[in-house]
Amino acid sequence: MISRLPKWIEYGAFILAFVAGFINAIGLISLDHQAISHLSGTVTLLGASFLDGSLQGTANLAGVLLSFLFGASLSGVLLHSHTLKLGHHYGLALTIEGVLILWAIYLFSAGSYYGCYAASAACGVQNALATKYSGAIVRTTHMTGIFTDLGIMFGSALRGETFDKRKSILFLLIISGFICGGTLGTYLFNLYLFDALFIPASICFILAFVYTLYSKRHQPVVV
Repeated sequence: MISRLPKWIEYGAFILAFVAGFINAIGLISLDHQAISHLSGTVTLLGASFLDGSLQGTANLAGVLLSFLFGASLSGVLLHSHTLKLGHHYGLALTIEGVLILWAIYLFSAGSYYGCYAASAACGVQNALATKYSGAIVRTTHMTGIFTDLGIMFGSALRGETFDKRKSILFLLIISGFICGGTLGTYLFNLYLFDALFIPASICFILAFVYTLYSKRHQPVVV
């Protein structure tokens, strides 16, 4: 599947992973140290909260999970194909993600935990978008699957199978993008607090604009 994706997909995956790492870093170092771009830890905390957590804490954790689900559902409504094709609503999905991040800035700045909901929904939109266009191969908001796939590839290579260099490069770009986003997100949060989220929001809007422009210029003309 990776071999059938366009060459520029590596750049898009790096940028989207950068956005997710940036958002997640700010969630982890701000209100309640909440992971935003991935859900495994949140699900674990939710289970633990049934025994030793407050009702409010349990509700907050459930809200983050449901918000991610809501964001992924939005992408599911907008995107109808598992293949990357011009004319699909990727630009609209990225615009929605940017708006959700702006909403998160407003809520976070007001001291509201609901900012986590908006940011989690934004990551849900993004991860579902990447999953749809890659046929469930690429994830940009969490690294567990990426490291797992790399491990499988290395193990298979040791057994004598062909090593897919392009796939490994794509995965390494996603990992490095997430790390770079986390680094810059932490640095800028220390300077500007939640206003630092204007960076990933702007990236989403720019990507949406570039995709829409490119799609219109290269869309086949129907006679």
